Amino acid sequence: MLSPKMEKALNDQINAEMFSAYLYLAMVAYFQDKNLSGFANWMTVQNQEESFHAMKFFRYVAERGGRVTLGAIDKPQFEWESPLAAMEAAQQHEAYITGRINDLMNLAIKEKDHASANFLNWFVAEQVEEEDSVNEVVQKLRMVGSNGGGLFMMDRDMATRVFTPPVE
Repeated sequence: MLSPKMEKALNDQINAEMFSAYLYLAMVAYFQDKNLSGFANWMTVQNQEESFHAMKFFRYVAERGGRVTLGAIDKPQFEWESPLAAMEAAQQHEAYITGRINDLMNLAIKEKDHASANFLNWFVAEQVEEEDSVNEVVQKLRMVGSNGGGLFMMDRDMATRVFTPPVE
């Protein structure tokens, strides 16, 4: 059984994950508008991952006897100065989500909720991968700079990313 504090925090995280999916969907539209279909594909995969994360939290709350309560999702930013600025925004957002996951883990430990701590371990590891993935793109975009050929090559590479749901 979840404590009221843990249930509220997990519901808040469902909202944060849904906002992440929505933000990345806004980035899909941005990249499509810039004719960067590979970047749009990369962000589509991000959107799918965040939706998966939200549902993983959703199922967990229900499995622990909690009540899922969905809140409004804020309107995401939808315009960026450049592809680099969009990816830097994604990088900052992933760091924010990592902080939220760490706060959830701290709460689970404080509440002596070992089941939630165990559940959250998956997300702790996942955020390492999430931050690394977006950081790699940011670093490559910084190397490419204003070189259109480099951006074209990156766009082609980004088109190969696919969403593979993790085994639960």
